[in-house]
Amino acid sequence: MLNYDGDHGTRWRFSSHGSNAVADEPESDRRSAAPGLNPSRNPMEQDVESPAFIKPKPKLPKQARENLPKQLREMDRERKVQRYVRKDGKCNVHHGNVRETYRYLTDLFTTLVDLKWGLNLFIFVLVYTVTWLFFGFMWWLIAYLRGDLDHISDNQWTPCVNNLNGFVSAFLFSIETETTIGYGYRVITDKCPEGILLLLIQSVLGSIVNAFMVGCMFVKISQPKKRAETLVFSTNAVISMRDGRLCLMFRVGDLRNSHIVEASIRAKLIKSKQTKEGEFIPLNQTDMNVGYNTGDDRLFLVSPLIICHEINQSSPFWDVSQAHLSREDLEIVVILEGMVEATGMTCQARSSYISREIKWGHRFTPVLTLEDGFYEVDYNSFHDIYETNTPACSARELADMTNRARLPLTWSLASKLSQQGLQESEQEGQETKTCTDSEGKGQQTERNGDVANVESESKV
Repeated sequence: MLNYDGDHGTRWRFSSHGSNAVADEPESDRRSAAPGLNPSRNPMEQDVESPAFIKPKPKLPKQARENLPKQLREMDRERKVQRYVRKDGKCNVHHGNVRETYRYLTDLFTTLVDLKWGLNLFIFVLVYTVTWLFFGFMWWLIAYLRGDLDHISDNQWTPCVNNLNGFVSAFLFSIETETTIGYGYRVITDKCPEGILLLLIQSVLGSIVNAFMVGCMFVKISQPKKRAETLVFSTNAVISMRDGRLCLMFRVGDLRNSHIVEASIRAKLIKSKQTKEGEFIPLNQTDMNVGYNTGDDRLFLVSPLIICHEINQSSPFWDVSQAHLSREDLEIVVILEGMVEATGMTCQARSSYISREIKWGHRFTPVLTLEDGFYEVDYNSFHDIYETNTPACSARELADMTNRARLPLTWSLASKLSQQGLQESEQEGQETKTCTDSEGKGQQTERNGDVANVESESKV
């Protein structure tokens, strides 16, 4: 039985006696009609009012699925989101209609290394078996053409290979020659120049086959993909405030004690877009800054680290809000690269986050604790998150609100400064005028005094 409370108090109920969905009357009408408890209903149905999620098994009838609330139908559609990179790091891309297949044979070594283990082992055994059979047939053919098989019991006859009496013995001699076992029972004689030439050819080709196949198996065994499996990413990414800024974060960790040298992290946003000219670009890749301009993308991966992407004007999430994120069809691909300390080989670990795996308003639970003389990492809490107060608006809207909150203060300061500037300029103008007038009067008095003195002196 499924109960769902809508915005207006409407409850959807799926009864176990039928497949039709029944919409109960609103809560207010039901209370007015029946103030008390309804004895005909199940007590569990009266007490439990929380929404329930439909499990994939067992499936509801088709008519019931069509009558599901809109919210549950949207969640069901979200489960069918096609990933570009799966959570285990494998790219979900298949190459079809490749006509230039000869290019795979030009790089035969890489082709063999990329094959699956079953097919690789089959080719490994097949190459050695075919080589042994081919050279065994050649040894038998030489013995047959020389007539050695007709003089098996003749002690006066010198064969090409002693004790070679059939194809099986020739096949065993081929294995002994190519693997350099040399039991000593079957040996080549010096009276067979064609056998000596075949021995040289088989020895050289056998060394080449050994180097090629053993090298291929060694590279496949020591591939850094196995080391990348111990590099883990958090199941979800989170968006919350950090240092007053809206940030998108995810966590990475290394399960081994041997470190990844020169570890670096990258992130790309995979989302289809349409240009201004109308061109549609499927799965467009956009770089996300995780600290490459400040050096924070270079990791010292000893304990789990939280990688932070600041949502600023250059971020593709600048205009994305919490409501907008749930409707977005996007994927974030994170790539961790580094060199294995033990082997010196470069490994790469990948993971991805789709829109429903990005939790808005959450933070990661701390996993590092200080014990007696060492730090301990609790990987049981590696994927755990908890809710925190985070605005549901986009980073652009948050920046605009912050600027609006600062504008009145800016205007008041500017107006006060302008008023003070005008008053000071007026005071300075008055002082200047006063000073000018006083200086003018003083100079005039001085001049008048000088003139009077000169006149008095001349009179005298």
